[in-house]
Amino acid sequence: MLNLPSGATPVDGVLYLHGFNSGSESPKARLMRAVCAHISHRGRPLACRTPQLPHHPQAAYDLAEGLLSTMGEKTLLVGSSMGGFLATCLAERFALQAVVINPAVEPARLVSEWLGMALVNDYTGERFMIEASHRDELKALTPAILTPQRYLLLLGTADETLDCHDAFQAYAGSRTLIVPDGDHGFSRLREFLPAVLAHGGHRLDDVPSAIDEVSGTAS
Repeated sequence: MLNLPSGATPVDGVLYLHGFNSGSESPKARLMRAVCAHISHRGRPLACRTPQLPHHPQAAYDLAEGLLSTMGEKTLLVGSSMGGFLATCLAERFALQAVVINPAVEPARLVSEWLGMALVNDYTGERFMIEASHRDELKALTPAILTPQRYLLLLGTADETLDCHDAFQAYAGSRTLIVPDGDHGFSRLREFLPAVLAHGGHRLDDVPSAIDEVSGTAS
């Protein structure tokens, strides 16, 4: 079962990477911090980092890579949407396990359609424009191959932003959980936290109700 630890050595921490133009205080980021606080690892709560990522892909990747060196020998990567893409880049480079939630596939192609678009980050208030450099950096970061056994893929079939079939094909052979009518934000993540933690070798028999209040998510 996907909610049972994989048998591998438990990870020393979780690095959660939010999606494009999202933030470190997004509901999923708060949820990951809250659940890790309830996991005991070597006598203390499981380490969890949920950085605020820059909107430029290379800068976001560099920040995430830098954090890996501070989190022990083994880290579970968790990423949503564009964060799922970045988690994949890191997983392939450093041979790490990763949970990818509605991950962006071929994001350079997607961003090409947004060139010149002006955006505001609701979490930071930063204003920026999508430039050709966003596309070029994503193209350069894209790994040549994916190693299916590294990943747990969480997909919502009603993703209003990305076509879930693209990720299903790209991550073929990975452990996969498909949520009928699941949205792009994967608002039902709470239900799948045992599977997420199990992919990192940790057991979570049930999700403490206190997590809902801490994370701001509905039960």
